[in-house]
Amino acid sequence: MKMPMTEIINSYYPSLTNSEQKVATFVQENLDQVIYYSVTDLADEAGVGETTVLRFCRKIGLKGYQEFKLTIAQNLSEGEKDKDNSDAANFVQSISGNTIKAIENTASMIIEKDLEAAIDLLNNARTINFFGVGTSGITALDAKSRLLRIGKSSEAITDSHLQAMSAATLTEDDVVVGLSISGSTRDSLESIEIAKKAGAKIIAITYYSRSPITQFADIVLLGGAKESPLEGGSLTAKISQLFVVDLLCTGLALQTKDKALEMKQKTAKAVVNKIY
Repeated sequence: MKMPMTEIINSYYPSLTNSEQKVATFVQENLDQVIYYSVTDLADEAGVGETTVLRFCRKIGLKGYQEFKLTIAQNLSEGEKDKDNSDAANFVQSISGNTIKAIENTASMIIEKDLEAAIDLLNNARTINFFGVGTSGITALDAKSRLLRIGKSSEAITDSHLQAMSAATLTEDDVVVGLSISGSTRDSLESIEIAKKAGAKIIAITYYSRSPITQFADIVLLGGAKESPLEGGSLTAKISQLFVVDLLCTGLALQTKDKALEMKQKTAKAVVNKIY
């Protein structure tokens, strides 16, 4: 078991600056909540800047914010090993309930005018590019498949080098959809920043409204679910992310009903012989 985060912080506390001590105090008092915070959230709650939070993480011997959250999550996980597991038999109901709740929460977070604006951007775009890595990269591939079925070509780029190169070639007529539950995935953020500088429009799909990805976004659509570092890629978060993609694709189909129906029939016919 790793040394408890509270002990790590206590050992470094005297060497921290006043601002870093604010972060330390807040973390010690809110361990079970902090694992779900973005770096921006923690900075706001502690009343300091993001750079102070990152400096605090390094001061206590960690490489960065994600390793900081992972260490907390591991501590909490170890602490729960001895808890009663009598509810294990109800995991089917628990998971289904959490999934339904996550979709309902995502639906309530969607701002209709932002959704409509995003659909308009996609409908008028010269090219559409979905950027995502890890689990969000799988969502990007699914989004490309969904758009293809209604006759809308797009690219799903999950390799960080290809994302960066592609981003550099974009113009103000192009749209990038950035997928990141945390909103702070470095590979995607770097590519989205390049795309933004090139003039492309950015649609961000993220769970955290104050995460780093939002500073580059023209439109932010909140989707996903909170997850600790030990739950990265959780199905609940992914389903919520897919729900937002479904809203975009359905909105596009409704704007081009006749073409969308025609393309659905053509694409279905193209693969009909693939099924026994």
